Amino acid sequence: MAEHEHEHVRVAVIGSGFGGLGAAVRLRREGITDFVVLERAGSVGGTWRDNSYPGCACDVPSHLYSFSFAPNPDWPRTFSGQEHIRAYLEHVTDVFHLRPHIRFDSEVKMMTWDPRKLRWEIETASGRLSADLVVSATGPLSDPRMPDIPGLDSFPGKVFHSARWDHDHDLRGRRVAMVGTGASAIQIVPAIQPQVGRLTLFQRTPPWVMPRVDRAITGAERALHRAVPLTSRLRRGLLWGIRELQVQAFTKHPDELGFVEQLARRNMTRAIKDPALRAKLTPDYRIGCKRILLSSEYYPALARPNVDVVASGLREVRGSTLVAADGTETEADVIVFGTGFHVTDMPIAERVVGADGRTLAETWKGGMEALRGASAAGFPNWMTIIGPNTGLGNSSMILMIESQLNYLADFVRQLDVLGGRAALDARPSAVHAWNRRVQERMKRTVWNTGGCTSWYLDASGRNTTIWPGTTSEFRRATRQVDLAEYEVLRPPADGGPHRAGKSRDAGTSEAAAGKSKAAGKSEAAGKSEAAGKSQDAGKSEAAA
Repeated sequence: MAEHEHEHVRVAVIGSGFGGLGAAVRLRREGITDFVVLERAGSVGGTWRDNSYPGCACDVPSHLYSFSFAPNPDWPRTFSGQEHIRAYLEHVTDVFHLRPHIRFDSEVKMMTWDPRKLRWEIETASGRLSADLVVSATGPLSDPRMPDIPGLDSFPGKVFHSARWDHDHDLRGRRVAMVGTGASAIQIVPAIQPQVGRLTLFQRTPPWVMPRVDRAITGAERALHRAVPLTSRLRRGLLWGIRELQVQAFTKHPDELGFVEQLARRNMTRAIKDPALRAKLTPDYRIGCKRILLSSEYYPALARPNVDVVASGLREVRGSTLVAADGTETEADVIVFGTGFHVTDMPIAERVVGADGRTLAETWKGGMEALRGASAAGFPNWMTIIGPNTGLGNSSMILMIESQLNYLADFVRQLDVLGGRAALDARPSAVHAWNRRVQERMKRTVWNTGGCTSWYLDASGRNTTIWPGTTSEFRRATRQVDLAEYEVLRPPADGGPHRAGKSRDAGTSEAAAGKSKAAGKSEAAGKSEAAGKSQDAGKSEAAA
């Protein structure tokens, strides 16, 4: 069982999606090679490995949905399909020589902080190990949410979630029920509509849908990007800039989104001629409150003769009969759930046990919160990528991930400056202060005022998912670690638990003393990183 039992590493990264692979690359650039990436599956890719349903694609332009340090001049389309993104992540894994660090089939069962040894004890499916620092990059879109539908167990047909698509089950001629109208559903519906016998869409809330202006990227464009990498960077910069300019409407002036609503209504009107169907598909909340979806095929598919839209959620299952909340009954052979993921109640939180013996799930029972989206109080030397309030409603999450990687890099540098056995634990006051500022800014955003209920909100109605600002603001906020926001932990002579710095001021003083050293080290590391960046970019282009 335990090929790696009792092993100790400096850093353990959980997950091999964008966040985990990005963390691995950044650690190598910081000169750290004593790390492992723990992956529960047998290959890299995260959500882009797990979501392989028909029509699966990204709704962020390809050149923006990729690492800045690993540009891909050969994206085949302006909006990439799942297979292209997964291939890109495999490519990044190979170009940056990450495979020797990855432990596949190593799902994390439990992570427990040892306050005496100042390290994490980790139990995985392939054995045990310990680590000084844990980077949790499991992502919010990793564990599917299946609704508790009475009678579902009695359904005689096939049932699966969009993120666990059964490719062996033939849908041709079948009566298929699609439950949900989120980003996955609007891609699945047009992809399977031509082949199924009957398609019934259970729609609890209609989404706002804008056209997806997708096209093939020409060979000439790709050749230009390969020959002149600056053109690819300019393309990325333009895509980023447009989205940065849009943020004000989402965060400060939701009324300005009225014009976008008009465009979305016209998009619907062009494809949906039936007034009754159009009424079913028209949202009653401000556009942007839920994620704006992109599709040019969704509405035309719903207008086809073999598609029915039930403007109600699925209430119960009676054998092969599906009963909606409004009483509508439908016969089905297959049920596909496009019902999202455990975002505000991530299962990984139940497997992380902190300094006081409580799990992260227990700590976050009243709502997720983490300092700068990364550090939770009571969980020393533990960082999360795509943590609380780091999501976006209109741009690329890769931008946020790279900002958090900057924070991770400086976190490691600060530990080096402190020297010896040390750990950093976010102060509760700093976590709460950060969260208060975020939630105060959230009050005027469209996600809180738009009149909808979305997966951005937790059980208490608080938005613990979205970042209420620009990606530039977040990058500035995570440029470096402020040691005044952390307590420095040291192991005492007797080996018992101990918080360094006889007082908080002493701990802060120790941190401040190291700041100047850190600055010099950071500058040197920056030069090293710049050199590595050029070398890695060259490798990336050559491999591409």
